[in-house]
Amino acid sequence: MPLFDPNAIPTQLINLPSLERQNIKLLLKRLDLVHPFISGNKFYKLKYNLEKAKSENHHTVLTFGGAFSNHIQATAVAAQLSEIKSIGIIRGEKPKKLNPTLERALENGMELYFISRESYRMKADPIFLESLKERFGDFFHIPEGGTNELAIQGTSEILTEEDLRADIIATSIGTGGTLAGLVKAAKKHQQVWGFSALKGDFMGEEFRNLLNAQVINHSCEYTIFTDYHFGGYAKHNKVLLEFIEYFYRSFGIPLDPIYTGKMLYGVLDQCEGLENKTILCLHTGGLQGIKGFNQRFGTDLKDR
Repeated sequence: MPLFDPNAIPTQLINLPSLERQNIKLLLKRLDLVHPFISGNKFYKLKYNLEKAKSENHHTVLTFGGAFSNHIQATAVAAQLSEIKSIGIIRGEKPKKLNPTLERALENGMELYFISRESYRMKADPIFLESLKERFGDFFHIPEGGTNELAIQGTSEILTEEDLRADIIATSIGTGGTLAGLVKAAKKHQQVWGFSALKGDFMGEEFRNLLNAQVINHSCEYTIFTDYHFGGYAKHNKVLLEFIEYFYRSFGIPLDPIYTGKMLYGVLDQCEGLENKTILCLHTGGLQGIKGFNQRFGTDLKDR
């Protein structure tokens, strides 16, 4: 894994007249700029997973993801830089032509193995994982999205001393690993906001189970918002796309339509009624999927 100075990650002020009137300082921490291909929260999630894989003399890592998964591309690149072989178990049938995300993974040495959606649901089943070892040999297992104890150890390092002065810290939620790291690291005076990209109210219970399973003690308050999914995971509508395009025109910052775009829309909506707050939002990357998104839906979202 490449090294970088966490204090060198830029944080940009999102200056809007409405926020200025409310004395709200909205900041966006540009984790998407951590690395060209291991971007956003994925850098932190993979950091200690790959360190452990190497320390235990594993020569292969295996993980799971969808066809447009930022985690799949990031794992492929990070594994190659760490001189470890990678295998990606991909949900769904193999397409006739690989999208840019899978092409990048393949170019970085990842072996892609496509399985049915029904089989994919067994991704955490020990018997299913054992069958994969019979097929591929020994490997170090990294869960879908990268979330495990080692990932949370990494994401708890995202916040710097300066970040710990903010009143509110906001992030998107997929598997909950980034939110868990923030809740673990945040101070008592801070609130942590998580915006679920998945449809349904189950995320609160799943996140509490994750905190309990990892024995994460925390002093801060956290809130999980479940009303900004725009139809569910990987779903979108005209309102979301127009917001992402407006944000790029206004600030020159690209947002992905799966996570960060939804989170920022939700944050601005939640700012109504607030005053005198500093809010730090995390740009968790995911821009690698925009080319494939544009090809699939005929959109023209910017990725840089």
